[in-house]
Amino acid sequence: MRRRTLLGSALALPLLSGCGGDDDALTFFFQARPEEARVRRRIIEEFRKLHPEIRIRTIVSGPDPLQQMLTYCAGGKCPDVMMAWELLYSGLAKRGVLLDLRTLLDRDPGYAETLRRDSFPALYDTFAYAGGQYALPEQWSGVFLYYNRELCAGISPPTRWRDAWTFDEFLDAARAVTRRDSSGHPSRWGFVDAWVPYFSAACFGMNNGSDWFTPAVDPVRANLDDPRFAAGFQFYADLALRHRVAPRVGDQQSVSAPDLFRRGRAGMALGGHWLYSEFAGQDDLDIDLTVLPVGPHGGPGAITDVGCTGLAIAADSPRVEQAWEFVKFATGPVGQELIARSGLFVPVLKSAMAAPGFAEAHRDIRNLAVLTDGPGSSRPLAVTPAWGKVSALLERGGNRVLRGAARADTLDPGDIDAVLGAS
Repeated sequence: MRRRTLLGSALALPLLSGCGGDDDALTFFFQARPEEARVRRRIIEEFRKLHPEIRIRTIVSGPDPLQQMLTYCAGGKCPDVMMAWELLYSGLAKRGVLLDLRTLLDRDPGYAETLRRDSFPALYDTFAYAGGQYALPEQWSGVFLYYNRELCAGISPPTRWRDAWTFDEFLDAARAVTRRDSSGHPSRWGFVDAWVPYFSAACFGMNNGSDWFTPAVDPVRANLDDPRFAAGFQFYADLALRHRVAPRVGDQQSVSAPDLFRRGRAGMALGGHWLYSEFAGQDDLDIDLTVLPVGPHGGPGAITDVGCTGLAIAADSPRVEQAWEFVKFATGPVGQELIARSGLFVPVLKSAMAAPGFAEAHRDIRNLAVLTDGPGSSRPLAVTPAWGKVSALLERGGNRVLRGAARADTLDPGDIDAVLGAS
């Protein structure tokens, strides 16, 4: 959803189909761009070599996967295997749509222990809600910074999360890259945001020593009124409002941040791995990766959001055993190595991350540790069934700060806390 744009042309892929027909096939619901859907096809093809008796029919999500899943399930046609988003799955779990995978993991303790050892706790535990395990992680999509090596010549961005730069160092770098014409209009920005601005601002708040929510899973309060969080959020807003090294929120509605970076009109861009295929391999764009900056109350290293998707099984699936075999394959070593080699996803297993195929798929990147260490430096944003209502309140208040209509230290978490308390 918020991390990548669904393109309707994905439906044209030969393997992909709608809901009708072949009632004996295992149904797999996911969201993907066309090239990402092709990676999923390769995973399915490899799985079929081991399990030729299990046929898989894919269903590609529309723009609102949560509503689409609820509609399917309300009509008695819930997909057997479903892509799960860290911000959305708990609502489905609370409604009883998702199977608690502990029933299957407990039955296979050897596999469960191997998976645990090879997993990043921050990602695996993101899908643990209300005492259950409702999905297994399949890809990491946390955010970091892309930078243009040519435009950032003379600047030495950090190469690892544990060696993060400070807010001041980051601001100095953005100022050094920013250029203006004779009339004062920017001809090149130091920094652009290719993600969701109020999410990005929250990550700056988290990097100033405060969690966004307490606790992150099933939270009871938002920490918008923590002075550390507010200062980090305001620093992000001031990159555009005060320091003028980034476009204002209003400007971003008419200009594409990825396009600015791709055309050399921005030195750094905040985003996730989903942008890598857009930036890599272009002769006129020499890119590398670096980490988010840390405020005076944060550290010692930088952190990012979990940004994880997983695979879940429908609680009422008549094909639970088949679904479990596919989920184990796709989230296990073989499926994860296919993901690693694709260059389109970041795998969630340490073994797949360390495999030669992952480095080969990212040969343009010198600072590969930004990706390989990213999952271990991740923190959940919020896992709550009330996320839809909470998100609307966060966006409304956050955008007032980002537009300069309010200061971050005036944000009041009261309405959000009330929603969390009622969930």
